[in-house]
Amino acid sequence: MRSEKIEFQGHGGTMLAARLDLPEGPVRAAALFAHCFTCSKDIPAARRIAGRLAARGIAVLRFDFTGLGHSAGEFANTNFSSNVADLVVAAGYLAGRDMAPQLLIGHSLGGAAVIMAAGALPSVKAVATIGAPFDPAHVAHNFGGKLDDIRKHGAAEVMLAGRSFEIRQQFLDDIAEASLRPALAGLGRALLVLHAPRDSVVGIENAAEIFGAARHPKSFVTLDGADHLVSAEADAEYAAEVITTWSARYLTLAPEPQRRSAPEGVVRVSEASPEGFRQDVMIGGRHQLVADEPAAAGGSDLGPSPYQLVSAGLGACTTMTLRMYARRKGIPLTQVAVDVLHDKRHAVACADCDNPAPKVDHFRREIRLEGDLSEEQRDALRAIADKCPVHRTLHGQSVIETVLT
Repeated sequence: MRSEKIEFQGHGGTMLAARLDLPEGPVRAAALFAHCFTCSKDIPAARRIAGRLAARGIAVLRFDFTGLGHSAGEFANTNFSSNVADLVVAAGYLAGRDMAPQLLIGHSLGGAAVIMAAGALPSVKAVATIGAPFDPAHVAHNFGGKLDDIRKHGAAEVMLAGRSFEIRQQFLDDIAEASLRPALAGLGRALLVLHAPRDSVVGIENAAEIFGAARHPKSFVTLDGADHLVSAEADAEYAAEVITTWSARYLTLAPEPQRRSAPEGVVRVSEASPEGFRQDVMIGGRHQLVADEPAAAGGSDLGPSPYQLVSAGLGACTTMTLRMYARRKGIPLTQVAVDVLHDKRHAVACADCDNPAPKVDHFRREIRLEGDLSEEQRDALRAIADKCPVHRTLHGQSVIETVLT
């Protein structure tokens, strides 16, 4: 994933800080992400969702609303309506780069904002919300005992997520007047509602009301065990995969690129994010895999490790080679399976050496053959397994050429 730091002018003339996450290859479609109330574009859930979409060729623009994060302006002068206006302007920025957004994603109050903004954006084909309130005025419960001070004095300092924000009466008036029901009834786009049953900030009943007010096509997916911020990596990854898979049905995606710079295509590996070790693997522009490390090695165990991928290559090559041989020789092989175990062993036993002997990679391959096979046929299949190309590569000598681009 490539990422650009950008700025564009918000609805009120102040500069808004943004990040445009781009796929490694051509942009197949574009999305716009709206963060939660008093959050920023850089919350972990936003980064991970943007990374998943970018891995599928979908560019994602996420920005800080006026007065938040790295954006200019005074937060005290903003409200729900100004957030919606900033979203429309952000969509215009994308359109100016020939990437008019087809997908809107909103988290918490940002979810309510994307529902409201969708009607003003003809390019949008799908809307996804995460932990969104049905009534924007729901956020007022975060102000606690300060509500009376705001109403009495016109403004008050409110502590939210460990930070102090000035909330003015105009903000309360604006959220009180905002209603999602008409916007949902006339949405005219596919809607995905994601919500955690145990969300203690925005209750699950909000998802039910949003879903009930919207018309088809609409979908609801529960984020079991997740908190409101979807802070756990596994929960954010799940939400990202659901959004990515669901939206593909409704977006107009440009064809995936076909890379033919090598006989079997290019294998491209890129970091999903600077955190952890998860990698996106794109093979020949058509196939996608994920690589990771186990938790014990500092990873998130969201995909096979590099050595497990090597082992998988050896196993797959072995079964394919055996199948081709059996077909050619008319051997009644009905099923073949291979277990591959990898470890490192000392090349030479050296219990008393001052300098331990170097270790070599050891692959143990356990082959299971099924069918009415003679001992001669089993021996022939055992011998042919050693002729599989990956076996020869691992057993032989390879040359790796490294070029910086």
